[in-house]
Amino acid sequence: MKFSEIIGHEDIKKVLVSMADCGRVPHAMLFYENEGCGALPLTLAFAQYLNCRHRHDGDSCGECPSCSKISKLIHPDLHPVFPVTGGAKADSQSRPTSDSYLKYWRELALKNPYFTENDLYHALGIEGKSGNIAVAEAKAILEKLSFTAVEDGYKTFIIWLPEKMNAEAANRLLKIVEEPPEKTLFLFITHAPEKVLQTIFSRCQSVRIPPQPKDEVQKAVVKMTGVDNDEAEIQAGICGGSIGKAIAAMSGKEEETGFHDIFADLMKAIIERSLGKALEAGEAMASLDSREKQKGFCNFAGDCIRKIFMLQNDMGQIAWIAPGEKAFFTDAARRTRPAFCGKALSYIDKAMSLIDRNVNAKIVFCDLVNRLFLSI
Repeated sequence: MKFSEIIGHEDIKKVLVSMADCGRVPHAMLFYENEGCGALPLTLAFAQYLNCRHRHDGDSCGECPSCSKISKLIHPDLHPVFPVTGGAKADSQSRPTSDSYLKYWRELALKNPYFTENDLYHALGIEGKSGNIAVAEAKAILEKLSFTAVEDGYKTFIIWLPEKMNAEAANRLLKIVEEPPEKTLFLFITHAPEKVLQTIFSRCQSVRIPPQPKDEVQKAVVKMTGVDNDEAEIQAGICGGSIGKAIAAMSGKEEETGFHDIFADLMKAIIERSLGKALEAGEAMASLDSREKQKGFCNFAGDCIRKIFMLQNDMGQIAWIAPGEKAFFTDAARRTRPAFCGKALSYIDKAMSLIDRNVNAKIVFCDLVNRLFLSI
């Protein structure tokens, strides 16, 4: 992937190009982004630029053998690492690693390099499970590092979501991340830098990938999905600057409709002071068939609460509410207290944290419903 093929992030591109041109490339870099904001395409373009034999005008040529292989994600010295667990698609059922699913990762990244965590698990056939980077992965990385590079360039490890790395795996990699062999590069991409083990975090140079402006998200969505500009504009306005989330929303309309029905039932019940119906909505949340979907609902509910807050504060023009949903959100904004939104967001964030820690979903959502009911 060439830098010129990536929409936006011009300042980040200039920094990466300058590093390469000056020969001052850190051996370990941590790119932290909101999910789907473009860290993966940037790291792929950076790896391609470093290995390009005929780079010019601040970009790779895109035509030399190294560029061709990296653009197809088949370069022998490019090693993607990502959270996995056992699944039917894995080449190895005992202690699977990223290599066990490499074919499916390539297919997904070539189609949509802005993919989300849910997109990855769906592509790997492990939706409903929680992936991790375990000690078997660390052993595989160390084994690859014991061999010399196949080509005369950088041996690059792109480690996606290091916050999913357990302590044992991190301890295995500490020494090599701190003092890697010559021309070895570790590029970490995280969505939650506060969850990355401090021993890994402290050994990396951090690069913040900011959310994209709305017009750039709109342009990317049109380019990658082929939807019309009006639909892309709506998605660009509600995705928080994340191209990945906008694309996921375009392909996940049915799931989002289900989330909206549950949220609408919940809001109607707590506004009308019907605890029984509110608890039924809580049961529907807990019945979502995976923790990833339960977290997805929490994200959706948080976005809905933000729209209500904007309407309460006369900011409807930037709330980016779909025409068919405007009546619902206007009514909810009118019938809730100004303090409700702030409290609701904190309760939803807490629920997401508890789901991440594998707390029983029925307990989590019953508590969430109760807190929202009391704060209305």
